[in-house]
Parts: sequence; structure tokens; C-alpha cells
Amino acid sequence: MVTSALLGGIAWWLLNKTFPNLNDRSNSSSSSSNNQISETLAAVKNVPEGLFNYGGSTTWAPIRKEVDFIIQQVWPKFRLVYTDPTTGTPGTGSGIRMLIENQLAFSQASRSLKDEEIQRAQQRGLTLKEVPVAIDGIAIAVHPDLPVSGLTITQLKDIYTGKIRNWRQVGGPNLAIIPYSRRKEDGGTVEFFIDQVLEKADFGSNIKYVYSTTPALRKVSQNLGGIYYASAPEVVPQCGIKTLPLGKSENKLVAPYQEPSIPSSQCPQKRNQLNELAFQKGEYPITRRLFVIIKQNGQLDEQAGEAYADLLLTDQGQELIEKAGFVPLR
Repeated sequence: MVTSALLGGIAWWLLNKTFPNLNDRSNSSSSSSNNQISETLAAVKNVPEGLFNYGGSTTWAPIRKEVDFIIQQVWPKFRLVYTDPTTGTPGTGSGIRMLIENQLAFSQASRSLKDEEIQRAQQRGLTLKEVPVAIDGIAIAVHPDLPVSGLTITQLKDIYTGKIRNWRQVGGPNLAIIPYSRRKEDGGTVEFFIDQVLEKADFGSNIKYVYSTTPALRKVSQNLGGIYYASAPEVVPQCGIKTLPLGKSENKLVAPYQEPSIPSSQCPQKRNQLNELAFQKGEYPITRRLFVIIKQNGQLDEQAGEAYADLLLTDQGQELIEKAGFVPLR
């Protein structure tokens, strides 16, 4: 008996020395499964049934068109309806406001939550949560014939605050600059641009305001002195304009498109593609994340927001986000 006990003890010691994690395998397996990201949309758990209104950022339009369409095919009982605000223009700010006012189940944002939005939600007994699902950047559009090779962030700031008003001041021709922008209240892209590029400074008096990106790009394509900023997927592939490289200094300009640039004359047969690697590495100077904004109220709306974010973060969801023109997180 003593001999058997000794032999058993030696065997146990050798087994644990050779396979030290054998006894912990079940715990580690269950732990990893809780944090595991699903491969496909169909594999996501806890997707609720019902009709859910959502809204927010106009930057998300390609995702709503390309990705949400597939989600609806996979989960037909998870019905999503994009809802515009009853007053004002659609955008990140209006979407978050509608979420707080219980008009939406969840919202889409092209910037992080602001302190005042968090506080306003708390006053109504809500806690807001933001979940990043994609990477985006701000791209600068100019006329394809404008002989300017790029801009620094400081030069871009000076153009939109009115300090620089002629292209000659940034190495271009003797030509007045016509800067176009949507208004601050029109969406998260404008707010992000003001916060991060203008460093909260006011727009210059020479700004020409437009309602949305499509008419703005049309104006830039028709005016040699025009310039406009918008979400990179909305700008980089477009015909009739040129996208400028940006940098923190003149000797470190980074293009938002894959080199070499495809000239406007070859569009639409060929289109410029996003420089995904520069966005993911943070080499391009104006990048941001896109967020799903979820209200944590313990109700069906919270489950819908969590499910939507989980769907976008699946391997399949990230591939669809890439096909929609954005940069996946992974």
C-alpha cells in the first residue's frame, strides 16, 4: 500500500510537471468562450426580436446600406428602422439626443460621447455606453487640377479659421481659397473637425456652408479654389475631386488613399482605395473611431444595442464594414 501510494504520488507529480495547466483547462476554456468574438453574423447570441428604431451619424450611411442589409437577411426578426430627427438635420448629436429622449433603441456616432451628453442622460436615469466598431478618418477634397501636393494640419486649421485665404500661402497658385463646411450642429464629423483640427477655434468668416457632402463635393469639382473635408470613405473613391495627403509637418505627409493615386480622368473605371494600413497604425493624422451608443437601462433597447455592436464586431461584420469602405478594427 505504501509502495502504491508513493508510485501514485510520483505519477501525479510527473503528470503535472509535464502538463502544468491540465487541471485548469476547463476553467480557461469557459473563460475564453465568454470573451470569444463570433465568426459569423448567424453565430451571435441574444439577438432580440422586434422593431427597433435607430439613427445618428450620416457618416454611417454606407454601413447602413451595405452591412445592415445583410444583418436583416440573417436576422429578419431583428428589424431595424433608421429614423431621422423630427427637427434639425440627422447626425451624431441629434442621434444621441433622440436616444436620451427615448426615441431610439440605440444610435450610431462618429465621435465619442461628450460630458454634457453623459450628464444629460444621467439626469434622465440613463447610463450611456459607447462601443467602437470601425476606424474612419477625415479626408480633404480639392479640385483635381489644383497644383498643391498636400497640407499640414496647421495649414488646414489656418485655412478654416480664415488665417490663410489664398492658395499661394501654401505653395499653390495665386487663387482665393473657398472653404466649404457643414454647420457645427449638422453632425459629429464637423464637431470632431472643430475639436481636433481647429482646436475648438471658430470657423472663419469666409466659410461657405453646405447642407451635405454630395453638394459640397460637386462645388469643389466645379471651383478650382474649393476645399472640403468629410469622412474618408465619402471622399477618397469619388470622381471629379482630388484627395490631399496630410501631415503634422511638410516632410511627413501621408495619403489617405493607396499609392499611386488614380487620376480623376480614369474614374469611375478605377477608383482610389483607402490607405487602411496608415489608418490602423495611426500614421494618417486625422483618424477616429465609429461607435454604437447603447443606453444601459436593462430593457430590450439595451439588448438590441448590444446585439447590433456584437454583430458588427464579428469576423463577418468586420469584413462587411471593410467592403462598405471603412477600416475594420481588426
